[in-house]
Amino acid sequence: MNLIHTNYVNTVPFSTNRTNYHVYVPSQTLLRKKKSKHLQVRLSNSAADGSVNGTVPRRSLAALQSAKSSSALEQLDIERGVCVPFRKYSPETVRNKVLESRGAIFSLISRGVEIVWSLGLYWSALVYDFLVGRDEEVVPFRARQLRNLLCDLGPSFVKAGQVLANRPDIIREDYMNELCILQDDVPPFPNQVAFKIIEEELGQPLEAVFSKISSRTIAAASLGQVYRATLRESGEDVAIKVQRPQIEPIIYRDLFLFRNLASVLNGISLQKLGCNAELIVDEFGEKLLEELDYTLEARNIEDFLENFKNDPTVKIPRVYKKLCGSRVLVMEWIDGIRCTDPQAIKEGGIDVNGFLTVGVSAALRQLLEFGLFHGDPHPGNIFAMRDGRIAYVDFGNVAVLSQQNKQILIDAVVHAVNEDYVEMANDFTRLGFLAPGTDVSPIIPALEAIWQNSAGKGVSDFNFRSVTGKFNQLVYNYPIRIPERFSLVIRSLLTQEGICFTLKPDFKFLEVAYPYVAKRLLTDPNPALRERLIQVLFKDGIFQWKRLENLIVLAKENVTKMSSNPALQVKEIPSLNRQGSRDWRVQRKLDLTDTIKDGARLFLIDEGIRRQLLLALTEDSKLHIQELVDVYRLLENDIDVPSVALEVARDFPTVVRDLMLSWSESILADR
Repeated sequence: MNLIHTNYVNTVPFSTNRTNYHVYVPSQTLLRKKKSKHLQVRLSNSAADGSVNGTVPRRSLAALQSAKSSSALEQLDIERGVCVPFRKYSPETVRNKVLESRGAIFSLISRGVEIVWSLGLYWSALVYDFLVGRDEEVVPFRARQLRNLLCDLGPSFVKAGQVLANRPDIIREDYMNELCILQDDVPPFPNQVAFKIIEEELGQPLEAVFSKISSRTIAAASLGQVYRATLRESGEDVAIKVQRPQIEPIIYRDLFLFRNLASVLNGISLQKLGCNAELIVDEFGEKLLEELDYTLEARNIEDFLENFKNDPTVKIPRVYKKLCGSRVLVMEWIDGIRCTDPQAIKEGGIDVNGFLTVGVSAALRQLLEFGLFHGDPHPGNIFAMRDGRIAYVDFGNVAVLSQQNKQILIDAVVHAVNEDYVEMANDFTRLGFLAPGTDVSPIIPALEAIWQNSAGKGVSDFNFRSVTGKFNQLVYNYPIRIPERFSLVIRSLLTQEGICFTLKPDFKFLEVAYPYVAKRLLTDPNPALRERLIQVLFKDGIFQWKRLENLIVLAKENVTKMSSNPALQVKEIPSLNRQGSRDWRVQRKLDLTDTIKDGARLFLIDEGIRRQLLLALTEDSKLHIQELVDVYRLLENDIDVPSVALEVARDFPTVVRDLMLSWSESILADR
């Protein structure tokens, strides 16, 4: 086996992921206080209370502790709407794992002293800066000092720093910017140690599996590092991700200390920051332990491969499961161009506009269609392939959105389009940003001001970063907690918008996102989306002809942009089956067959919709034939009238059956 040097690698880096965690550093210089006096929040914690009508039930101390510590996890499950049958993390699991080890008490005490001493010195420096009135002028130095301190304290704190770099509800922006460096710049551990771990997981010498392996790491992060190698058997290039040595007991010990500290400081956290410290630690711990198990990451890759199997514009690396273990992951090497190198992308002959359109559409599909999205899409994890495809790597940090959460997100888009700010505020509660029972009335004017100020400039000037900056102010002023999955959503959108700006400074993210959402609303047969389409097209009971025309124009724009991508032209994609190929040929035109069929069914069956449509055609005492003609002209090149008529005719018996059932139900209801 030959050791090869870094020049073997060119410019293709890997990076490990980040997740969400709250570190409490009590200083006005670092943290921003929330003005919770504006809202009255009703927080319930039945696990902490444990009493009924003033009577405490007879329960063991262990049971009480278990109920208290699990309440935050129960709240997470309720918010997410996703069942977790086998959870790797729970406060009880962490406690048992730590306390059962030999010398646990001494280890905890020494580690606790180390953490308290290090953070205490840093906190003292912040207090001194505040007292002498220089707290603002030394912010860059203190932020850099914090980053170095987290590196010195180990992987748990590096991971915490990565999380803080994306939590504007917890830490101020200048510190966030400095902590972003932790995404890629973490010292590696020795090759000899890494190679030994690989051999232990493989159960055989490196030379038996790989003909060569890089002598230096391609990337190093908080939990592991990456090498490039070549398989001896097939000659294929692969990426080997190997976990840091003895990291699991360190992580468990730190999580135990974090959770106990969070329990002590939870009251202060709720009062000063408006967020549950235990909940934040549980979110952090759950994601962190998932990232420690590389077999889970291998399954994440397989899920992404399944989701994008019929999409020739997206490349997901193949995973070699026979060579993987809990501490080693072997996957296909992605030979792409970093998204931070626009010159290399242009020299590679890649159509930047087409690539960015593919990237935005792929991101929105993950978020709104699959409900499984990449939680760490920074430039080191996204590549431009020379054939126009977008490639993703590093799937340790993925997030899941339940069907309910996806629908609420689409509701929020609909409410934004309809300028229904009351419902937008209620969406915040439904998504977990606000505690149940919170009075949302003070938030409504703030939401209206943010949206009108941003959307009023037009799509060409709209960007997520400016909206997020204004939203951050809202977070500071009201008791809003950004749930872990949505902090990943926000980070994902901001990061990918940043990549777009790097490649093309005048790129308009929303000019691609709007057409995708429009096409999804018009073509997706999901009943929930059909309902949202009706909400968009009707405002105050009046049919919005102009909105329908705009949706059609935007949806056609999306189809045109996607079909012009080189990845969809001329060459065959081996991974596509016939059904997949047919689907992508259809997408070269806006296919509204199912939408027209469902619309005809709804017109015949739903009396309320029928009445509203008839009123729309006869509004202001005149027939609105011209509007129908305008809509038809927009679609005449996309609609195959005989095919649509045939589909409607095929569906006619079902429509008649549903119509008879509806009629019989109304007769029975009258009786």
